[in-house]
This record gives sequence, C-alpha cells and structure tokens, in this order.
Amino acid sequence: MPEPEDGADKWWYSLKTGKVERGPGSPNKDRLGPYPDRASAEAALTRARERNEQWEEQDREWNDW
Repeated sequence: MPEPEDGADKWWYSLKTGKVERGPGSPNKDRLGPYPDRASAEAALTRARERNEQWEEQDREWNDW
C-alpha cells in the first residue's frame, strides 16, 4: 500500500515546542523528521548531537592529516 502524501503516518520532532508530532503539524523549517515511529522522533536531538560530534571529529582528523 502506498504511503500517504501528507506524511500522516510519520513522526516529527518540533524544534519550537520540543514535542513529538504525528502527521502534518509544524512547518518543516521548525521540525526534524520524518521518523518511522514515536521513539525515533523522541530521540531526534540526541541523534543529531551524536552525528554532529562524529562529523566534527572527522573534520579534525581530516585537517590534521
């Protein structure tokens, strides 16, 4: 079955409210996602922080090469 165009079955993390939303909600500029489930959306900031730390470490290694 194809996924709904409006993302009604997806989860998002709102950067403005700090809450998880399902389906259409806050403007895309104010949220992270989409995520397949609530738990993934709730972990959005942690995952973003971890990725940023990894990229910064990779940049340091590249620059020290």
